[in-house]
Amino acid sequence: MAPEYAMEGLFSVKSDVFSFGVLLLEIISGRRNSGFYHSEHAQSLLTYAWRLWLECKGQELIDPSMIDTSPPSEALRCIHIGLLCVQEGAADRPTMSLVVLMLGSESLGLPQPKQLAFSVGRGAIGRHQSSESSKTCSINEVTVTSVEVR
Repeated sequence: MAPEYAMEGLFSVKSDVFSFGVLLLEIISGRRNSGFYHSEHAQSLLTYAWRLWLECKGQELIDPSMIDTSPPSEALRCIHIGLLCVQEGAADRPTMSLVVLMLGSESLGLPQPKQLAFSVGRGAIGRHQSSESSKTCSINEVTVTSVEVR
């Protein structure tokens, strides 16, 4: 779910682009975003993909069953496009028609993705928050949820 919709209830055509980006990363990795938890590397599929991308280790995200069936360069391009789709700001995401063009044209240059929103997923780490400080915020590891009606 796009951050602007999850946090503020704002929906736009770029909200669908965000969802498509998540789906694209799920397909390439063979992992679901919901329920993804890898405490050593990241707390969501998106943060894991972003971290691997920054470390130039995008190939580690690719599902091993895809390695024999498609060139790694195509999978890396899909990861790149997926990361462009899940940018925090809706204005930073491409339109769906541009996504289709990027997927269909290998010669089209892709801009570098900006830092992602880490507000997606359970237990996500904020931009300025370390994983160490997030572990110590609760003495007994109890989570309190307050439900409010819109």
